[in-house]
Amino acid sequence: MQSAKKVAVVQAGSHPFDPMLTAEKGARLISEAASKKATVVVFPEAFLGGYPKGASFGSPVGKRTEEGRDEFLRYYRSAIDLDGPELTLITDAAQAHNVFVVMGVIERTAYTLYCTVLYIDPEQGLVGKHRKLMPTGGERIIWGFGDGSTLPVFKTGVGTVGAVICWENYMPMMRSAMYGKGVDVYCAPTADDRDTWLASMQHIALEGRCYVLSACQYLTRGDFPDDYDCLLAPASEPETILMRGASMIVSPMGEVLAGPLFNEEGILYTEVSQGVIVRSKLDFDPVGHYARPDVFSLHVDTEAKSPVRSD
Repeated sequence: MQSAKKVAVVQAGSHPFDPMLTAEKGARLISEAASKKATVVVFPEAFLGGYPKGASFGSPVGKRTEEGRDEFLRYYRSAIDLDGPELTLITDAAQAHNVFVVMGVIERTAYTLYCTVLYIDPEQGLVGKHRKLMPTGGERIIWGFGDGSTLPVFKTGVGTVGAVICWENYMPMMRSAMYGKGVDVYCAPTADDRDTWLASMQHIALEGRCYVLSACQYLTRGDFPDDYDCLLAPASEPETILMRGASMIVSPMGEVLAGPLFNEEGILYTEVSQGVIVRSKLDFDPVGHYARPDVFSLHVDTEAKSPVRSD
């Protein structure tokens, strides 16, 4: 059985509307985590491309403003293409430091943006992605919906790695799908920094008998341009915290191993052991000996859903 391997959770903010500067920051953080012997590094939701905390995009119910459309244009331009230079920089850093990277990005397609998690292998580069299935609240104005074709997991040196984004973690069937894929290291990139989120991460670790790595940004109003349309704080209050972090790592028995980290940037570390995972399964395996498939079963549709098909 494999020996323990170190993993890392990055709590850091984007440089809003500057994806290349953010990618450079990400590459430095990968280097720092690798210097501490981390072999898997998890970044927050929307790290590359940015999380527009407090923005309304001029979209009250039943109306859109021209100013809001301008805001969307600026946000669209700060998203990344999967063949763009920002991702090349991150991929090069993963390769140079022999690190498997799990990173939240805003993925740009022709005219639709997706909140996506990318999986970057140090040898193979970009090996897969997960698009957020259900954007929450106002996120639905600016992000498209993923489908079941982007629910991969990957074998790594620390075990099977998968990711569930922010409030997808409150979808019981989504969690069950990941457990069914044999996830050992359950990554939870998020923008939720509330106390209730911490309890959810401990619950999921216990429920899935897996390590849970939750990564959130630390952002202040001053990180954004003065002309950013933020409903939570004016530009005159640059010290106002918009996202306090609360990143953490939890063991398969629900024990908090690192964090939660509040109100600052930093990197959390812990060692992951397959033996710890196996020991935790003695009395509970949600998709094994504690399941009742004669009573409950879950069907997951993994077919890509294209709005236009040509036969």
